[in-house]
Amino acid sequence: MPDRTEKILAVQPRGELTEALRILGIRHFVLAIHDASFPAALGEDSGRGTPYGQGGLAFARFAHSLGFDGIQLGPQGQTSRINPSPYDGTLFSRNILSLDLAGLVRHPQWGTLLIPEQWQAVMAANPRPDGRRVSYRPVFDAYYGALAQIHQQHSARLRRGEPTARALTRALAAFRRGHAWLHHDALYEALCTEHHHIHWRHWPQQGEAHLDRMLCCPLVGTEQAVAQRRAAIQRRHRAIMTRFELGQFLLHQQHQGWRESLQSCGMKIYGDVQVGMSPRDTWSRQSLLLQDYRLGAPPSRTNPEGQPWGHGVLDPAQYWNTTGEPGPALAFLSQRLNKMLAEFDGLRIDHPHGLVCPWVYRADDPSPLRAVRNGARLFAAPALDDHPALARYAIAQPEQLNLDPATARYADDWVRDLDAGQIARYATLFDTLIAQVRAQGRAVEDVLAEVLSTQPYPLACVLARHGLGRFRVTQKANLDDPDDVYRGENARPEDWIMVGNHDTPPLWRVAQGWQGTSAGEQQAWYLARRLRPHGGAESLARALMADPHKLVHAKFADLLIGPARQVMVFFTDLLGMEEIYNAPGTVSEDNWSLRVPPDYLERYVADTARGAALNIPCILALALGSRGAEIAGSQRDLIHRLVQRSRWTFAKEAISSY
Repeated sequence: MPDRTEKILAVQPRGELTEALRILGIRHFVLAIHDASFPAALGEDSGRGTPYGQGGLAFARFAHSLGFDGIQLGPQGQTSRINPSPYDGTLFSRNILSLDLAGLVRHPQWGTLLIPEQWQAVMAANPRPDGRRVSYRPVFDAYYGALAQIHQQHSARLRRGEPTARALTRALAAFRRGHAWLHHDALYEALCTEHHHIHWRHWPQQGEAHLDRMLCCPLVGTEQAVAQRRAAIQRRHRAIMTRFELGQFLLHQQHQGWRESLQSCGMKIYGDVQVGMSPRDTWSRQSLLLQDYRLGAPPSRTNPEGQPWGHGVLDPAQYWNTTGEPGPALAFLSQRLNKMLAEFDGLRIDHPHGLVCPWVYRADDPSPLRAVRNGARLFAAPALDDHPALARYAIAQPEQLNLDPATARYADDWVRDLDAGQIARYATLFDTLIAQVRAQGRAVEDVLAEVLSTQPYPLACVLARHGLGRFRVTQKANLDDPDDVYRGENARPEDWIMVGNHDTPPLWRVAQGWQGTSAGEQQAWYLARRLRPHGGAESLARALMADPHKLVHAKFADLLIGPARQVMVFFTDLLGMEEIYNAPGTVSEDNWSLRVPPDYLERYVADTARGAALNIPCILALALGSRGAEIAGSQRDLIHRLVQRSRWTFAKEAISSY
């Protein structure tokens, strides 16, 4: 039986993949995966994935061997013990669960920070040694225990005067000086211990502890008392704060090393600029936020009830100061973006309406779901009886609104027109983003705007201002509507196209549901006509109706033949997985927990040969074959080489007439 080395060689890069993508006009071919989902190397599984370990780096190189030129990560912020969602993590601090503990044992750059016995204990405590899912709370506790041991080891070595411990202390001090956010986040870590890890809005409002709510933003007249309380907390929990800072420094180093490794082979790393703010961030920046409103998602075709996210909303009155210079809200955004652009090659902007035309709802409504349904666009509510406080922020005026009773406030055409000056005001935060992108030497095309089913008119104007596209999620396409935004032929070159993302079921699962249904037949005919426009559509449609694996590959090939020049694939769709990564609007221990199985490489080699995982040479051959008589002789040869490499009979059958 072939050993692992031979199996790796079976998926090593060859010129056919990148050449086919170039001919098809695909500028970026990116694999999406969140930190927790990375596999571990054999014998190094602590229960949760990380990009930074040997297993994470091997998986990234595996993706590169398949023609991917980038990795799209999810948000990397620190999550709480009770909420694993990366979209509720911190904006600045990284998640300690992404620390490569094995690397600290294997490569002790700073001396012994974690002894092998301690590392073995973490692995022994892993409740899911099969490596297929994260058991979040036990892993959370194990990692925090390991971080405490790391700090203890470092403190003991420092007391002994060991040179590497002194060097680490100096490096940590420099890291503190260069990252002002670190003190705020470490202070909140101390307060989590002080208040037993409950949300800061539930901390005591009486006695000395009530000052903890305002340690970063004292009210007028409380400055001295707050300073004294802050000093007391820092003395009492100095070890906790230093421990947190040490973890952040080590994570920063590991991220840099991983990024450099991928850059050396031409891979880009994309970060995720989440729309929400964690409790840690709203606590430290509460003076920058509206006090009476929260950020959410309005009703849409994906979530008809809307989503009351509960996130903070930056106060527009603090965008600029009285002299016309950027105010504290813009300074905060710039600080966040500067950090991300220093650490990533591109940025995914999560729900960009949050930067342009946020959907807000009242914070004092006891029913958040009712409140979000009855919310409003922050800058498009000049005269709403139920939101009089929003009138001061209005950019769109009453005569520019679609006040037809049949038009909902969240409708894309609620705002009907804007002049150039109004568009510039809507673009304030986005212009700040693009300015930072250019200042850091990045291209505007390295910004991915996650616009899904809804694109309000102001957002469309702001994206057009910068030549940015949107997301096209083709598994959601309504094939009865020729103008549907998710159909591939309706995309534009600047768009990003994908069959699904982290919030949709894997296409393999969806295709199984289509099997034997009118929806499946409709999909098959649609794809056959797209891929065989010059004849032979009927035979291809029959093949697609008979086999969901073939239908999946046709669906992926469809991504490559439309106008969109950027393609993204979620890891479950690459590997042929049917398990759901996240079910939006639900609370489940399975959400955010799915991982790449440890034997992914062996499985992938076997599965692609029978079409049970994404056979990239096959979809490239299908896409090139759609050109029919336009295929040049050299491209015909390329198609046949791709078919040979695919090792799947369907690839040969599908292009037999070319």
